[in-house]
Amino acid sequence: MSHPRHALDEIIHAPVRLSIMAMLAEAETAEFGFLRDTIEVSDSLLSKHITTLEKAGYVRVTKGFVGKRPRTWLALTDEGRGAFRDYTSILRQITEGNHRT
Repeated sequence: MSHPRHALDEIIHAPVRLSIMAMLAEAETAEFGFLRDTIEVSDSLLSKHITTLEKAGYVRVTKGFVGKRPRTWLALTDEGRGAFRDYTSILRQITEGNHRT
């Protein structure tokens, strides 16, 4: 039997991407600025990681306006929710020792 760490999704595994996924898993949508401030990263770093998650099909990006100000909203796709659920399940296996049989 292979150790469960081999099944961890490398796309999610980066600390900033894990933080993004965790925040979005708790919300329908989140505004870019709120997410940036909550996980304490720069605009450019958040953008870079959002692009990676979007290309993987895990995050949906919606752009629009509030009044005349441009806004970006982020949400997990169904695929992203499933990937995050699988990722956290594997982490539990590792941390709780459920992989030892």
